[in-house]
Amino acid sequence: MRLLYILCAVCILGCKTNSKMLNIGHRGAMGHETENTVASVKKALELGVDMIEIDVFVLKSGEVVVFHDETLDSLTDAKGRIEEYTFDDLKKVRVKGNHAIPTLQEVLEIIAKKVPLNIELKGKNTALPTQQIVSNYLKNGWKKSDFVISSFLWDELKAYRQLDSEQAIAVLTEENPVDALPIAKQLNAVAINPWFKNLTQEQVQTIQNQGFKIYTYTVNDPADIQKMRDWGVNGVFCNYPERVRF
Repeated sequence: MRLLYILCAVCILGCKTNSKMLNIGHRGAMGHETENTVASVKKALELGVDMIEIDVFVLKSGEVVVFHDETLDSLTDAKGRIEEYTFDDLKKVRVKGNHAIPTLQEVLEIIAKKVPLNIELKGKNTALPTQQIVSNYLKNGWKKSDFVISSFLWDELKAYRQLDSEQAIAVLTEENPVDALPIAKQLNAVAINPWFKNLTQEQVQTIQNQGFKIYTYTVNDPADIQKMRDWGVNGVFCNYPERVRF
């Protein structure tokens, strides 16, 4: 069974060769357009990413929307916790650059199976509504390989795994990534996604030897990108995807 998950991971996360380091657009291409907006997702596609990462919360009215912060204060013309908004109220909010906050479905329609989407469960109680949306797309021509589910909220990952025993899951961590190995094994995850500043080459080897891939965030400096490549990580999340070159 473990071998099956490892083989699925290779397919799901799209590695063409063992040496390829995936270029993952962080919140779209947030170095160019406001993060987690339709414009940012389009820019990431334009720049030829291998995958796109976005964050999701659930609104008070039940919709799943794409946004990173718990509050609207920093990035929008509104204030307060995003989870306390209804969809009708949120439609009036404008993100910097005069963008709307998109729903998960709007982002999926833009991506249109061009690259896999890494959906980070940013808010609590996001597992069930996100899985329901993904399930609907799976019934309409999408494949499990079009999605990866990740989160720092490991309870949300556990909830998602209970709903779907096969979907690719990646465990996010800011601490020593080796400490995430037990939960990654419990969830039959395909990857551990650590903060690159807390990552060592020895940890990369340890985690990969346990059968997991490493997708590290958020690597923007060209020298750091090269170091991650030299260490053999499987992919990097980058705000400037054009910097991730061979």
